[in-house]
Amino acid sequence: MSESTIHSHFRLGKSLVVAIDGPSGSGKSSVSREAARRLHAAYLDTGAMYRAVTLHCLSTGIDLKDAAAVEHAARAIELYISTSPDRELVTLAGVDVTTAIREPRVSEAVSAVATTLGARAELIRRQRALIAGAGHRIVAEGRDITTVVAPDAEVRILLTASESARLRRRGDQLGGTQSSSQLQQQVLERDAKDSTVVNFQQAADGVVTVDSSELDFEQTVEAVLDVVHTVAH
Repeated sequence: MSESTIHSHFRLGKSLVVAIDGPSGSGKSSVSREAARRLHAAYLDTGAMYRAVTLHCLSTGIDLKDAAAVEHAARAIELYISTSPDRELVTLAGVDVTTAIREPRVSEAVSAVATTLGARAELIRRQRALIAGAGHRIVAEGRDITTVVAPDAEVRILLTASESARLRRRGDQLGGTQSSSQLQQQVLERDAKDSTVVNFQQAADGVVTVDSSELDFEQTVEAVLDVVHTVAH
């Protein structure tokens, strides 16, 4: 039996929620998506949900400093996010915003939504519903999945990397379109802001740390899958 077959059949018929947290540029989105493919599981990018609310606020003139207005927006928007690891799609009121939510203006403002507790509570509610809707076979990644969204997940991982590695990866991801100062703002400053409401820099009890600083993409995916098989055996 091939390794890919072993991955895809692992714990079939049983709950397999893999919760992965980590700082910006740690590779958690691409690694989580590929791990989900190999496990034949759903995939949830919770950061995309925060970005979608941010885009909505920016596009409609909602003051990101107005916590009540941001919370109302999070509750009211018609938000769809694909949970297929093979289909990246986010829509707002039926409009495809998959690319728009990655724009620098959204990246620079998303912490305002992420640190608005009312909005955060609403998105956590939506995330838990998506996990349940996926039949509890899903890889979900973000900032507070291991501690808040899915603290009872079968597997909980903190995926981290050195500061230099994270800046390099985010720069590569954006195709060299960002200056050094823009990357610093998107990666390090955003982490500093988000860490005021959730700790994603240190693993909580029961959370396994995977440091990908010296690992390439394939090695990181395999390291994550090794943890899944070891912890959820």
